[in-house]
Amino acid sequence: MSIATLSSATSVNYSIDMLQDEARQMVEKGIVSRQQPIYVLCKYIPAREWVCIECELERCDYLLRDPIGDLIAYEHWDND
Repeated sequence: MSIATLSSATSVNYSIDMLQDEARQMVEKGIVSRQQPIYVLCKYIPAREWVCIECELERCDYLLRDPIGDLIAYEHWDND
């Protein structure tokens, strides 16, 4: 499920797991890089949804200036 699909819903509850998955997919596709701050993601999410995302990030102790890599730090590597 992508952010575009999620944003079309009228009321979406964003979990930190969902945000991490979406950010990870965006990094894998080259849309954003791991070094960019988390607030860069707001360009790809409608403003009305971003408020919910900010609250969830704050609840989980992430700052908008933290790198996206911190948000997706717990990745599973199949080729290890």
